[in-house]
Amino acid sequence: MALKFPDKDPDEILDYTVDWSRYLGDLTIDTGGDAVVWKIKDADGVYQTISGSDTVNGLTVNSTNNTTTTATIVLDAGTANTTYTLQCQIRTSVSDKTNAKITTAREVNLRVRERS
Repeated sequence: MALKFPDKDPDEILDYTVDWSRYLGDLTIDTGGDAVVWKIKDADGVYQTISGSDTVNGLTVNSTNNTTTTATIVLDAGTANTTYTLQCQIRTSVSDKTNAKITTAREVNLRVRERS
């Protein structure tokens, strides 16, 4: 089941955050440059990797940022009456138990609608 971000208006620029702290336990999000990867499903249902200033189906990424427990994306525009499916993928620090890094992802739905 996908998570759900609050709706946004096409004219808004809003930040959205996935808080990974409950999932991570004693781990943290890795500090490497590709530790957090955001993707969005295109019109064909295929995930496209996105980063700052990329636009997919009318939704524009302004920026991304992460801490050791959260991943944030700032989004602009979007097509009214459209639900976008984003994916937030993280890579963790090395686990003391397995001595390995874990990679996992969550899907998040975002509905764009005109507000009056």
